[in-house]
Amino acid sequence: MNKLRFQKIEKTGFIFARILMGAVFLYASYDKILNPQAFAEAVYNYQILPDFAVNAVALALPWIELAAGLCLITGIWLPGGVFVCALLMCVFTAALVFNQIRGLDVHCGCFTTEAAHGPAGIWTVIRDLFFLVLSAYLLVRIVFLPLEKTGDIPGRAA
Repeated sequence: MNKLRFQKIEKTGFIFARILMGAVFLYASYDKILNPQAFAEAVYNYQILPDFAVNAVALALPWIELAAGLCLITGIWLPGGVFVCALLMCVFTAALVFNQIRGLDVHCGCFTTEAAHGPAGIWTVIRDLFFLVLSAYLLVRIVFLPLEKTGDIPGRAA
């Protein structure tokens, strides 16, 4: 495979990963923004944060997810959006693994605030690990292949 073709495939993979993670973050923020009290209960059930921080996190986190998702999809402030996305995926995955190790049956709260979906299990952890790998790829790509060199800045040619 020649270098030009590899670059084209890699660039397509980067755009796909960016749009996918942006859509995931937009979808994840939607129900949390509409139901902040139910999301606060989900955050509380993780038993990780001190009580005084639960409501602040439950109110701020969905808006941070929304902003990161919009940055990933539009390409505006892309390095910041990618960094926030990777950071949040590290935190989410660590929280899920931590509660799996502790044996707590908590509702994930990832995409819905309804507890009817049952507790988070190993498949939830695997799903988040997949998203973490995608986020890590985006972060590595942004750090080692600056957008100016690849022409991935919207509105600018390479």
